[in-house]
Amino acid sequence: VFRHLVLAAALILGSHAMHDAFAVIRWRAAGISPATASLLWSESVAAEVLVFFAMGPALITRLTPAGAIALAALAGALRWTVMAQTSDIVALALVQPLHGITFALLHLACMRLIARIVPDGLEGTAQAIYATVGIGAATALITLLAGVLYSGLGAQGFLAMAALCGLALPLSYKLRHVS
Repeated sequence: VFRHLVLAAALILGSHAMHDAFAVIRWRAAGISPATASLLWSESVAAEVLVFFAMGPALITRLTPAGAIALAALAGALRWTVMAQTSDIVALALVQPLHGITFALLHLACMRLIARIVPDGLEGTAQAIYATVGIGAATALITLLAGVLYSGLGAQGFLAMAALCGLALPLSYKLRHVS
C-alpha cells in the first residue's frame, strides 16, 4: 500500500516538473508579460494555501484520501492538457488554481494515508521516503525528461505530464480500501 502511495505521489507531483521549469518560458514566448506570468504563478500558490488551510482537510474527509488522490490525478491531467493546447490567459487563469488540488490536496491525502498505514515508530522514515522518492527524486528525474520533451515538442510535452497523472489513477483505486 505504501509503495502505491509513493508511486502515485511521484507521478502526480513529478508531473509539475515541466510546469516549474518551462511554464514561464512558454508564457514569455507567447507574449505574456512578466507581470501577468507572476500573477498566474501567484494564483496557483494562493490556491495551494487555500487548500492547505481551509478546504483540504474537509475535502479529504468527504472524498477519502484515495478519492482525493484520484481528484489530484484528474486535475493534473486537465491542467497539463490545457497547458499543452493553449497560452490563452483566460484558459491559464482557469487552470492555475488546480495547483491547490494537484499539490496541496494530494500532499494532505498522502499524509493522512501515511498516518493510517505506517506502523508506529516508522512515521518519520515513511515521510522521508515519501519526500525523497515521491517528491524529490521523481521531480528531479522528470525535470530532466521535461527538458528533452520541451526541446523536442514544446508545449505538447505537457501531454506527457498529463499521461503521468493518468497513470496515477489506478494506483489511487488500489488505495481505496485504506481510506
